[in-house]
Amino acid sequence: MTSSAQAHRRRERRSAARLSAVQALYQMDIAGTDLNQVIHEFTKLRTARPGEAAEDPGLADLAPLDETQGEILAIGHADHTFFAELLRGVMRLQTTIDPDVDQQLARGWRLARVDSILRQTLRAALYELIERTDVPARAVINEYIEIAKAFFDGEEPRVVNGVLDTLARKYRPNEVGPKRSASSAVQQTPEPQEKTEPDEQSGAGSETQDPDALPDALPGALPGSSDASGKSGS
Repeated sequence: MTSSAQAHRRRERRSAARLSAVQALYQMDIAGTDLNQVIHEFTKLRTARPGEAAEDPGLADLAPLDETQGEILAIGHADHTFFAELLRGVMRLQTTIDPDVDQQLARGWRLARVDSILRQTLRAALYELIERTDVPARAVINEYIEIAKAFFDGEEPRVVNGVLDTLARKYRPNEVGPKRSASSAVQQTPEPQEKTEPDEQSGAGSETQDPDALPDALPGALPGSSDASGKSGS
């Protein structure tokens, strides 16, 4: 296998690990599953023989939430070590991550009130921006925009882009530039961009949109619903 092929496979396995981590964090948030238990369950699913997951009631619920998730790979191709590092990192830094994300969400929306999948997407992404400096900031942002697109058809990918762009300027100013001042914000709709493959080495191919073009409120989140508790599972 050539070095370029190896790098491509590594990116694919990490993309799958990110998707799996968001799903695992969702399970921990909704069902209160223990961290080590969910890592074990997802690892078993990753290595299961064809049909084994469907036969095991404990694993069936861990299949991808939507079988039409574009080109994001299923957990069977995930980098298990990276997957576990994401989960443990989010849990360890949650008291830092949640206030940061909460402050950046669109007007009137707080972290405990948004859809749980979106909440876990932002948590995992910010962990990478804070600690995984081996991955370029723009590559991190693009990866989690793609995950948001896998689960949502509305404004959520733009919310992810805007929140992460701002937080990248806080944690990775040497890569993406300093934090923007409020007076420099310009509301505009981003021009469509041609999709290219994300490159973890350089961050090339990012589909990041204009972070200032955020919706006023996030659709689909119902304050006071059962998903509004903000339960972390930690």
